Amino acid sequence: QVQLVESGGGLVQPGGSLRLSCAASGFTFSSSAMRWYRQAPGKERELVAVATAIGTVTNYADSVKGRFTISRDNAKNTLYLQMDSLKPEDTAVYYCYTYWRQRGYWGQGTQVTVSS
Repeated sequence: QVQLVESGGGLVQPGGSLRLSCAASGFTFSSSAMRWYRQAPGKERELVAVATAIGTVTNYADSVKGRFTISRDNAKNTLYLQMDSLKPEDTAVYYCYTYWRQRGYWGQGTQVTVSS
């Protein structure tokens, strides 16, 4: 039932920008906190950003603070991650996540590659 579909990844040069989207369905999106995670090859999956259901409270990993912005459009059941001033260290697969009825759900991920 719960489905999260990420999009918007791709190849970008250092200093560039991308906006990721997560289309959500199968749960009450407007009542659910949402998260973005990322995982680079050979590394642990790390939490990037969190948005509350209302969207007025956000939290970011120190490594992306000031460069990334999480937001949501509850009318469209969509979560966003605006990524600016991208660095090669941001290269990873980015995942959307939510928790619903005592279970966590992940999207399939979208690849972000920052390289010259």
